[in-house]
Amino acid sequence: MFRRRFWVSLVLSVPVIFFSEFIQDVFGYTAPIFPGSVWITPVLSVIVFAYGGVPFLSMARTELENREPGMMMLISLAITVAFVYSIASLFLPGTTPFFWELVTLIDIMLLGHWMEMRSVRQASGALDELAKLMPDIAERVTESGDTEEIPVSELGEDDVVLVRPGASVPADGEVVEGESSVDESMITGESRSVDKEPGSEVVAGTVNQDGSLRVRVTKTGDETTLAGIMRLVDEAQQSKSRTQLLADRAAGWLFYVALGVAAITAVAWVVAVGFNITVLERVVTVLVIACPHALGLAVPLVVAINTSTAAQNGMLIRDRIAMEEARNLDTVMFDKTGTLTKGEQGVVGVETAGDWDEQRAFEVAAGVEGDSEHMIARAIRNAAAERDIQRAKVSSFENLRGLGVRATVDGETVHLGGPNLIEKLGIERSDDITAFAEEAGANAQTVIYLIHDESEVVAAFALADVIREESRQAIEALHGMGIEVAMLTGDSEDVAKAVSEELGIDQYFAEVLPEEKDTKVEQLQSEGKLVAMVGDGVNDAPALTRADVGIAIGSGTDVAIESGDIILVDNNPLDVVRLIKLSKASYRKMQENLVWATGYNVFALPLAAGILAPIGILLSPAIGAVFMSLSTIIVAINARRLKGVDLSA
Repeated sequence: MFRRRFWVSLVLSVPVIFFSEFIQDVFGYTAPIFPGSVWITPVLSVIVFAYGGVPFLSMARTELENREPGMMMLISLAITVAFVYSIASLFLPGTTPFFWELVTLIDIMLLGHWMEMRSVRQASGALDELAKLMPDIAERVTESGDTEEIPVSELGEDDVVLVRPGASVPADGEVVEGESSVDESMITGESRSVDKEPGSEVVAGTVNQDGSLRVRVTKTGDETTLAGIMRLVDEAQQSKSRTQLLADRAAGWLFYVALGVAAITAVAWVVAVGFNITVLERVVTVLVIACPHALGLAVPLVVAINTSTAAQNGMLIRDRIAMEEARNLDTVMFDKTGTLTKGEQGVVGVETAGDWDEQRAFEVAAGVEGDSEHMIARAIRNAAAERDIQRAKVSSFENLRGLGVRATVDGETVHLGGPNLIEKLGIERSDDITAFAEEAGANAQTVIYLIHDESEVVAAFALADVIREESRQAIEALHGMGIEVAMLTGDSEDVAKAVSEELGIDQYFAEVLPEEKDTKVEQLQSEGKLVAMVGDGVNDAPALTRADVGIAIGSGTDVAIESGDIILVDNNPLDVVRLIKLSKASYRKMQENLVWATGYNVFALPLAAGILAPIGILLSPAIGAVFMSLSTIIVAINARRLKGVDLSA
C-alpha cells in the first residue's frame, strides 16, 4: 500500500514542483503557460494530499483517540497546516503558496514507511530459501495400498505417506510401518541418525536413510515447522527497536513543542505588530519546520537497510531490541553439536592392519558404500574424495540391517560395519586396531570396521562430528572484539575439553543435561555478563530464552527458532560476528540521525518563530520548508552509508 501510494504521489508531485513559482525563482526558469496551467499545482496537490496523506491522517486519529501524540500526529499536523495555508494563499494577497513542500513532505513520509515494510519483505525472501529444504511432492498411500504423488500442500491429517530411502519426510507425523534410521540433524543438531520404528515420531524436512517408512500425518498447515518459521516475518513487523520507540517519543514531544512555540509566536507577533498576514506566516513556518521530515526517516531508513543487509548476509531479525542489544555483548555461548560442529559425521582417524594401507582401505570402503545415503557412508565417501582416492568396483551388495553391509570386491567378500558386526562374525581384532578403537571410544567417536573374507579386520575408521572451519575464524574474531566465548555440550568431559582446546574457547560446560542448559546461561549472567546463546535444538530453547540475545540456527527446530531473537539462515558461526558488527554500525547510524533530526528542529524552531527578526533575519515558510528538506537529504545519505559497512570476519 505504501509503495503504491508513494509512486502515484511521486508522479503527481513532479508537475507540482515543476510549475511551482518558488522553485522557478530558485532555479531561474519559467514554466510554459497555457490555459488552465495555473491550476495544475493546486489541483494535483489536493489529489496528493487526499491520496497520499490519508494513511497518516488515519493513523493520527488512533494516536489522538489514545491520547498518545506521536509521529503520525506530528506528520498530520504539518501536512494539514501546509495544505490549508497553501489553499488559503490562493486567495490571500501577499502570501506564497508552497504546494511543492506539501507534496514532497507526503512523498518522503510514504517512502520512509515503504522502506520499513520492504525490509520485512526482504527478510521474508531469506525465509523462502529455508522453505526450499522442504519437499514439494509426497507419495500418499491410497486405500488400495498403491501410492500417488500429490503436492505436500494437499496432505491432510491422518493421511499415510510413503517415505523412500534417501527421501525427505514431507510432513510431521508418526511411523505406522517400517524401520529405518533418519537424519534429524536439521531438527536436533545431533549428527548421529535416529532409529525409527512403528510409533516413532518424524518431523518434516528430516531425511530418511536406508529403509522405507509409512508415516501417518499428524500436523499440517500452521502447525508445521515451516509455518512456525514463517511467523517470524509477522513478529519482525510488529517489533520495534528501542531507538524507534525513542524516535516515536521524540515526535510526541515535538508535537507539544511545536504547538507551544506556535502559540507563543502568535501571541508575541500579535503584541508586536498586531494581527496580520505576517503573524500567520510565522505560525505556519513554525509548524512546517516542526514537521519530522528527517525524524520520520531517521530510524526507519536505518532499520530498513539494517534488516535487508542482515537478510542478505543470512541473518533474520525477529526482535529489533535484541539486534540493538547485540552491540553490548561481552560473552557468546555456543551449543557444540550442529553449531560449532557440522552436525554430520566425518572420518577423523583411520588405522590399518596386515598388508593393507590407508589408500586401499578407503578404495574398498568407499566402493562398498558407493550407493548408500547413510551418513556414515557419506562420511567415508567424502573422506576418500578429499584424499583423491578412487572407489573400488563392487558387486553383490547387500544391506545387513543393524549390522552393516556386505559386498564382493575383486572376487573377495568384504564387510563394513560396527562392533555388532564384529561380534556376529566372531572375529578378533589386532592389538593396534583394538587400541585405536578404545581411544576413539574414549573420545565418544564411532568406529567402523572393514573386514576381509569374514576372518580379518583390515581397517578401522573413527568417525566424529566435524568441527567447522568457520568456528575457528568466528572465535578468533570474537576474541579480537574483546568478547569471551563459552561452549555448552552434553558430551563427555574429554570430548568437550578436546574441542575447547582446539578452538581456543575460554570456558566450557560438559555433560550438561537438557534441563540444565539455561542455568548455565543464568550462571554467566549472575557474574554481570551480557550473554548471547547460539543454538539449534529443542534442548537449547530454554537457554535461548534465558539469554540476553538468543541466536537460533535457521535449520534448527521450530521450538529453538521461536525462542530465538535472531535467526541465522545458514549454520555459520561467522554470522554471529557479522551480527555484532552490524548491530554496532546500525546503532551508531540511528544515533547520528536522531541527533541531527531533533537537533535541527531545536535550532530551527526559534528562527522560524522570528527570534532574530530584530536584526533582519526572518525565515519565510518556503525557506523553512527548504531547510527541512535539506535535513532529510542529510539523514538519508547518512543512513545509506550503512550499506558500505564492513561485515567481514
